[in-house]
Amino acid sequence: MVRRRRGESGQQEMSAGGFAFFATMRRLQSFMWPGDRPDLKRRIAVAIVLLVLTKLVTVLVPYGFKWATDALTIVAKGDAAPAAGGELDWRAVALGAPILMVLAYGFGRILMVAFAQARDGITAPVVMHAVRRLSLMVFRHMHRLSLRFHLGRRTGAVSRTVDRGRLAIETLTRTALLTVVPTILEFALVIGVLGWQFDWRYSAVVAVMVGLYLTFTYLATERRIAHRRALNENDTEASSKAIDSLLNYETVKYFGNEAREADRYDRSMAGYEKAAIRTYTSLAWLNFGQAVIFTAGLTACMAMVVEDVRAGRNTVGDFVLINAMMIQLYVPLNFMGFVYREIKQAVADLEAMFRLLAEDPEIEDRPGAKALEVSGGAIRFENVSFAYDPDRPILKNVSFEVPAGKTVAIVGPSGAGKSTVSRLLYRFYDIQSGRITIDGQDIRGVTQDSLREAIGMVPQDTVLFNDTVRYNIRYGRWDATDQEVEEAARLAQIDGFIRQMPKGYETEVGERGLKLSGGEKQRVAIARTILKGPPLLILDEATSALDSATEKEIQDALDRVSRGRTTIVIAHRLSTIVAADDILVVEAGRIIEHGTHGELLARGGLYASLWNRQREADEARETLARMGEDDLLRDPELERFEDDEEPRDAAQ
Repeated sequence: MVRRRRGESGQQEMSAGGFAFFATMRRLQSFMWPGDRPDLKRRIAVAIVLLVLTKLVTVLVPYGFKWATDALTIVAKGDAAPAAGGELDWRAVALGAPILMVLAYGFGRILMVAFAQARDGITAPVVMHAVRRLSLMVFRHMHRLSLRFHLGRRTGAVSRTVDRGRLAIETLTRTALLTVVPTILEFALVIGVLGWQFDWRYSAVVAVMVGLYLTFTYLATERRIAHRRALNENDTEASSKAIDSLLNYETVKYFGNEAREADRYDRSMAGYEKAAIRTYTSLAWLNFGQAVIFTAGLTACMAMVVEDVRAGRNTVGDFVLINAMMIQLYVPLNFMGFVYREIKQAVADLEAMFRLLAEDPEIEDRPGAKALEVSGGAIRFENVSFAYDPDRPILKNVSFEVPAGKTVAIVGPSGAGKSTVSRLLYRFYDIQSGRITIDGQDIRGVTQDSLREAIGMVPQDTVLFNDTVRYNIRYGRWDATDQEVEEAARLAQIDGFIRQMPKGYETEVGERGLKLSGGEKQRVAIARTILKGPPLLILDEATSALDSATEKEIQDALDRVSRGRTTIVIAHRLSTIVAADDILVVEAGRIIEHGTHGELLARGGLYASLWNRQREADEARETLARMGEDDLLRDPELERFEDDEEPRDAAQ
């Protein structure tokens, strides 16, 4: 079942019209002006004052050049004659004036930089607070999305989308608030000063030049955005392939496919290379066009000043003034082109992240949902039907009960629906019909947090966090003491192994726990669940990765842990479920047999046949082991019962 994503109409509105800057800024407004942070609002107010002061000083700084040049001109011409008697020495004044003007110019530039840097420093907490809040929102949303969503997405691609979205937030907030608005203010001040200091012609030339510059930048960037999108898509694909390959490092080595993986990665990088070349080539043309337009405007203004100086309407200082003012204007003007490109790219990146935020979680708590209250822990499946895909039903009208404190085992061939039972009990998916209850409470009517807090899981395929052994065990219960963590490890028969390692419980387990063997990882998972101490347990063949000697010890520990707890055992090796209170035999999504081990053997049905085949296989293994054989021919019919469950892409 694919649910409609919320906000689709809003997303279409954002995409319409190409440049969605203002729509995006409206989305970010609450993050940049947080209602619960008056201190950040005060920072924004101070930043606005500093912004205005910075631009006023910026426009006045070139006047230091003008006045110094005019003073030097007077000195060079010798217009100031030496004073006689006690009169003021005008030559001394004229000679000192350029120094004073240069000092004023230097002070102005320092003041301009000081105001700008103070503004950036004051607004930094505002910007980073916005980045943090939105990043946290996306992270939490990703964990709220359904298992179906995550199984259908590539982890590398999602990670890149979130990373680029996070950087885009920072780009937009910094460029929009700290660059666009100040630059617009500076344009207005420069045009006003030119009209006042010279005449309207200068203002008109600069206004036309700015208009042409921004129009050219807009049109060229619109053409470039397709190249940037292609660049991002190829970058995402290459990154995804690299992460996928490295996560499956051992599989690559098993089949000697390093060359094939390198070829797949190179094909993705070839697409990235072509898109990058087109991107940088178009950028070169954009920069060239911008330089031509600006230089034309600068040349026109300076030519007009030359004529005005000749006509006596302006001084040489005015020639220097307009040159300095135009060159100074070039920095924000040129940066506006960069800002536009960055904003355009940031909006494109944010669109992808907003699409993730627009995804509705498939499983949500009902309004007014209450916490699950576990008294005994009885589990009931009542006429449950479920399918990942409507064309492929997995469970068909399944009904069974796990009495409080009892152990029920589920066996059956691959694809029969065994592990689906655990996924439905965790409410990773909602059933199409029927009811699942715990102590009479429909799990769809309780909060997901309370439901999952009540269940402990030891999966067949254990994946650990890239952290210490202690961290991974304590993941079961964060408030556990070190002594409780170590006691759980002892019960899981891994405490001795941990203490033999150089760093003991502080040993790093590596990416996905790859520094540990399969059995060691599984015992860490068992210890984690023991530490959690939930009233309900699900054991998905918890000893499948262990050797025969350790299996008995672990099984005894699991028996002690499950005693008094409601337990569901998804079993592949039937020797581990002999003591179960009830055994369900599932085939093609239906329960075809159930009873105790003895009852099912006496019935002589599918379970008895499976048991006999496994006993024969075990005896053959023992015989071959005594003979020193390394390889065992497996029974093809028995093979169907060794691996559980739906393929991982069943939910896609």
